[in-house]
Amino acid sequence: MSRPAGAALAAAVLVLLAAACGSRVPESEFAARRALPEGVPTGGAAPSGEARGEPVRVGVIASETSPVGDAFGGPQAGAQAYFAALNARGGVAGRPVEVVTCDDGGSGLGNSDCVRELVLKEKVFALVATTSLNYAGAAQVSEAGVPDIGGQPIGAAYETYPHLYGIYGSRAPRTGGAAGWDGDLYGGTEVYRYFKREHGARTAAVVSYNQAASASYARSMTGGLRAEGYDVVTEQVDFSLPNFDAVAADLRARGVDLVFDAVDTAGNAKLCRALDEAGVELTAKVTNVQNWNSTVREDFADAGRCRNSLWATGSSRNYEDAGHPAVRAFREGMDRYAETDTRSQWQLEGWAAAMWFADAAQSCGAELTRACVEDFMARAEPYDADGLLLPTRFERLREPPGTRRTCVSAARWRDGANGGAGGWVSQGEMTENCFTVPQLPYRP
Repeated sequence: MSRPAGAALAAAVLVLLAAACGSRVPESEFAARRALPEGVPTGGAAPSGEARGEPVRVGVIASETSPVGDAFGGPQAGAQAYFAALNARGGVAGRPVEVVTCDDGGSGLGNSDCVRELVLKEKVFALVATTSLNYAGAAQVSEAGVPDIGGQPIGAAYETYPHLYGIYGSRAPRTGGAAGWDGDLYGGTEVYRYFKREHGARTAAVVSYNQAASASYARSMTGGLRAEGYDVVTEQVDFSLPNFDAVAADLRARGVDLVFDAVDTAGNAKLCRALDEAGVELTAKVTNVQNWNSTVREDFADAGRCRNSLWATGSSRNYEDAGHPAVRAFREGMDRYAETDTRSQWQLEGWAAAMWFADAAQSCGAELTRACVEDFMARAEPYDADGLLLPTRFERLREPPGTRRTCVSAARWRDGANGGAGGWVSQGEMTENCFTVPQLPYRP
C-alpha cells in the first residue's frame, strides 16, 4: 500500500544502517524544562519591514552528515529560507524568528544530543522541519512539551507522541505508547489506484534488497498493489552484490507496466541502467520524494529511457509548478536566501513546515505560548500552506479508519530539448487526483 510520503525513504535508508544508540538525556532534565516559561508577550502586530522585537527561537534538527550523505538537508534549507523571508517583512508579530540548527549525524545518540542542545541549552520555543534518520530524542521532546511542527515522518515518532506534528498530518491517537493503533500504522492505496485509472496499468513489479527493512516495505507495497487488482511481480536482490541485470531481464519477459522499489538512490540508478540495457519499456518507474529533485539528470545519467519514465508521487505541490503563486514565492525565496542552487520537493516541504509554524504563532497575537500554537495545530480546519500541501489536519481517532478519501500529487520527469536540464512536469491538479481507498495496516 502507499505509505505517507517519507516512509519509502525510511525503508531505503534503513537498508544501509543498523539501529543507533538511544537517548542519554536524563528524564529529570526534561521534567524541569517543562516548568520553564513558554514565551514572552510580543507587544503588538507585525510592522512593515524588518522584525526588531524579542526573537522567537526555533530549532531545526537534520541528519545532514548521515551515512547516506546530504539527502536530509532539504527541509532545513527550505525552512531557513522561509524564516529569512519572513523576518525581512516583519517576522511574527514584530518578532524575528531566530533559527538554531543541529546536525545529529544520522545517529540516535547524536539526535538525543541535539535535542538536549536545543531544548535545554538553547531553550527553543519549538522545533520545525525536523528531518532525522533516527529520531531517538522524540520522547524527550514530547515530554518537554516542545511543539515539533512539520517534521518528516521517516520513522514512527510522528504517529506516536503528542506535541509532534508531522508534515502530512496524522489520525493516530499519539498518546506516547505504541505507534499508531497498538503498533499498526495504516496507509492507503491511492498511488496504485491513480496509475490504474490514468494509465491502465495492470502489472507491477516491486524490487527490494534481501534486508529486513527493505523486504518489509516491499511486502507492504505488494499488499497494496494486490488490493487494487494488480498482478504483482516481486524481485529481491542481494544487498552486497545486487544483480539488477537479472531483474531487468525478468521484468521484460513478464511485460511489467510499473516498477516500484524499496532500494536506495544508488540502487535506483543501477536498476534504471539495467532496465535500459534490457530494452524494458515502462509506463512508469515510480520513485519517492527523496528523488524528486533537480539532480535527476546527473543521478540517472546512464539511463536516459528509464529517466524519462520516472514519476514521483507525494502529498505536496510540485516545486517546479511556478505558475502557482505559493510555489513561485518559494522559488523566489530560495533564490534569494538559500545557499544551494539545487531545488527539491523536500525544500518545498521544509518551507511549508516553517509557514505552518509561523501561521500558528501569528494566530496567538501578542500572547505567544506553546499551548496557543498547539491549539492552531489541532484545529478542525485542514491546513494547506497556501496550497503547497494537500489539505491535512491532526485527529486522534480511537479506531483506525477502514477507508479514506485521499489525493495524490504526481509529477513526471522530462529531459529538456537539445540536451537541456529538464525538469518535473505536474500531472494534473493534485487536489483533483483523489480517491476513496482502503486503509491497510503495516508495521513500522
